[in-house]
Amino acid sequence: MSKKMIRVEKIGFQWGMDSPFLACMHHKDQFPAGNEEQGPAVSLSGRRLGNDFSGKDGFSMYHGEKVPGFPVHPHRGFETVTIVLEGIVDHFDSKGAEGRYGNGDVQWLTTGEGCQHVEMFPLVHTDKPNPLELFQIWLNLPAESKFTSPDYKMLWAEEIPVIKKSNEKGKTATIRLIAGRYEEYNSLAPTPASWAADSNHHVGIQLVELEPGAEYKIAAGTKSLNRNLYFYQGLGTILIEEESIPSSSRIKLAGEEEIVVQNQDQVSYLLLLEGEPINEPVAQYGPFVMNTQQEINDAYRDYQNTQFGGWPWSDDEPVHSRDTGRFARYPDGRVIKKS
Repeated sequence: MSKKMIRVEKIGFQWGMDSPFLACMHHKDQFPAGNEEQGPAVSLSGRRLGNDFSGKDGFSMYHGEKVPGFPVHPHRGFETVTIVLEGIVDHFDSKGAEGRYGNGDVQWLTTGEGCQHVEMFPLVHTDKPNPLELFQIWLNLPAESKFTSPDYKMLWAEEIPVIKKSNEKGKTATIRLIAGRYEEYNSLAPTPASWAADSNHHVGIQLVELEPGAEYKIAAGTKSLNRNLYFYQGLGTILIEEESIPSSSRIKLAGEEEIVVQNQDQVSYLLLLEGEPINEPVAQYGPFVMNTQQEINDAYRDYQNTQFGGWPWSDDEPVHSRDTGRFARYPDGRVIKKS
């Protein structure tokens, strides 16, 4: 293995991560047409509703019982970056924010001192299937920011930089720049308290689609940079330093080296996660990520005593009406609507 590639390993349900990242979940569901409640218009018998990760018939209900998704649950001490490539997500949180987003949109949520939120996947189409594909990336917060006020920001698909780079053969790499910098392009800004908000932390999140024969160049960074490339989908292989790598691989790369990825004869899909590490202890249990076990205990106690401010919505798994468009309503009352 070359010095540029430190390690290659298979990825499964759990993806290996390096600081400042904590986890990445890739959901890809072939949901059927929706019913009147925006749930699946098929029988749900045989599923363990409330905790269904079965993938039966091509989809899971997750923790939803009528509509697939994740009903109200708490977080403290980190951030979620939810990238929706296809499908719809309904958001509600304990600060009174709400929204509907999807089909290229990204939600950046800083949970900070603690909040509750909902992520439901309404099946808005009654006359055709409702496929869903999304990533949720967990990004840690340093100790100084773990008790910041919760914050929420939408990065709309129309505003996210999408960069196309063709090589001498005319084969194209398409880079969707969620965080950080690619050549002369800068991403949209994350929430202010994010580890990614400081450019010195070199946080990068890129989704890459490679045509057969295309190339993808990753610029040299710092020696301390943690850099992971996930070849999460594709039927072929990619080459790095002449080493052939199959799909469903995590490739840990040297941060200080320029990397050239050469795609072979099938379309390939990659996710790049990189950033300077947060050099602090990590204590993680369930929905809370802190620095010590005592802080985890405190988080559970605080949630039991305060519910992080309570839940202002009438339902634990709410969804917006079927004809609701993409929008975000922030706690200060601002509303942004998209077509």
